[in-house]
Amino acid sequence: MFDRILVANRGEIALRILRTAREMGIETVAVYSDFDQRALHVRMAHQAIALGGELPSESYLVGEKILDAAKRSGAQAIHPGYGFLAENAAFAQAVMDAGLAWIGPPPNAIEVMGDKIISRRAMKDAGVPLVPGLTDAVDDVAEAIAAAEEIGYPVAIKAAAGGGGKGIRIVRDPAEMDTAFRTASGEAVSAFGDGRLYIERYLDQPRHIEIQVLFDAHGDAVHLGERECSIQRRHQKLIEECPSVVIDEEMREKMGEVALQAGHAVKYEGAGTVEFLWSGGEFFFLEMNTRLQVEHPVTEMVTGIDLVREQLRVASGEPLGYGQDAIEMRGHSIEVRINAEDTAAGFVPSVGTVKNLRFPGGAGVRIDSCLYRGMEVGLAYDPMLAKVIVHAHDRDTAIRRMRRVLEELNVSGVRISAPAALAVLEESAFQEGDFDTHFLEALDLSKPHGNEEQLAAAVAAIYRRHRAADRALAVSGAARKGWRERSRAMTSAYSQAAGRPSAGGDA
Repeated sequence: MFDRILVANRGEIALRILRTAREMGIETVAVYSDFDQRALHVRMAHQAIALGGELPSESYLVGEKILDAAKRSGAQAIHPGYGFLAENAAFAQAVMDAGLAWIGPPPNAIEVMGDKIISRRAMKDAGVPLVPGLTDAVDDVAEAIAAAEEIGYPVAIKAAAGGGGKGIRIVRDPAEMDTAFRTASGEAVSAFGDGRLYIERYLDQPRHIEIQVLFDAHGDAVHLGERECSIQRRHQKLIEECPSVVIDEEMREKMGEVALQAGHAVKYEGAGTVEFLWSGGEFFFLEMNTRLQVEHPVTEMVTGIDLVREQLRVASGEPLGYGQDAIEMRGHSIEVRINAEDTAAGFVPSVGTVKNLRFPGGAGVRIDSCLYRGMEVGLAYDPMLAKVIVHAHDRDTAIRRMRRVLEELNVSGVRISAPAALAVLEESAFQEGDFDTHFLEALDLSKPHGNEEQLAAAVAAIYRRHRAADRALAVSGAARKGWRERSRAMTSAYSQAAGRPSAGGDA
């Protein structure tokens, strides 16, 4: 096992990795940009090395700086987390060429699965079911229209080097193709430096189901069941859960076998996720994420397996040491991403300084967070600030627990995405398991969500108690004035955020 590793990331994922490494007796090295000098991952690591620069392009995305930090710190391995350089095959190879261990899959697996066209070809050859569509790029609008006519409308135009919902457009009619093609290509060039596009059939009411897999370097592999990731907007996930209400044991085994088949086809090692679109009892390969996923905690809560620990074990050469029959799924887990976004305004980014901060607690509650009072939230980095995860013996209890947890959560100074999650959790259709990938976008998020009456009653009760205490103690006029000012501020903050717990303000 490694003595010291470098975590080439920031935020909650860096903290997540640091914590497991420390439990395993491994020393940790953090890296940071100028913007992140006060960040929690910098304070929690055994060492922290400055990369310089305010922006990701000047720090976390500069492979040479990461490698130099690893060499100077004496780290034996690099864990990339997710995002930044996590799925950069050239960087993974550079790490290995420098004599360091790469805590991730082989560069070739990253390269094959990172290109959507190449991965579709590889999966087709491996017998993995694909969404009907092309395995070659289309060069222009005319070629795209011809392909769409053959596939059948509606179609999805997708960036070959894509991910994170970028470079995707839905086309339902030939008249829409020109604008969609040019917009998708331009977005792909901007996001990935690669404007190649391909086309596949667009499934109108699909569910996004993914399978967690683990492979060691000795040819053994297991899957850890599925995650339901259909609650998303603009192809960005907001709520994830494990297991899915539409997947029974027979379907789970089928999807798991196909996911392992996909990994074996590219000689995969480590933790990965095979994503599928599920519709009407059929499932189709979407892509493979060659890294740890944001939503991995729900799998950990249900299976009891620490995926970061397994990544470290596999990267150090240890065998998994167990087979598929050792994987047991217990209960139900739900995760909500807490993003710095104004959901009522259409999920626009929110910036500012985190002021008041209150985390929820209780049985079956886990918080993966990088938040602290005084933290600056800007536009240069991903808006995800934390993840709230709950676990319960069944789905109904997990939903109720998550609703309670989100109502307890308070983050002021920036607006956060909790109100949108509450809106979903309060919908009877979601509670009954009747939803698809368009569910969130169809909701009216302008109306308040949360228990407004309870909040109002709490504010009034606090006000009455303090007024009574003031009279009983006959405190000075200055003290009474101070209380009245605090009361007015509390009432004003409540009225601004009524029905939107934790959505921002100075409450």
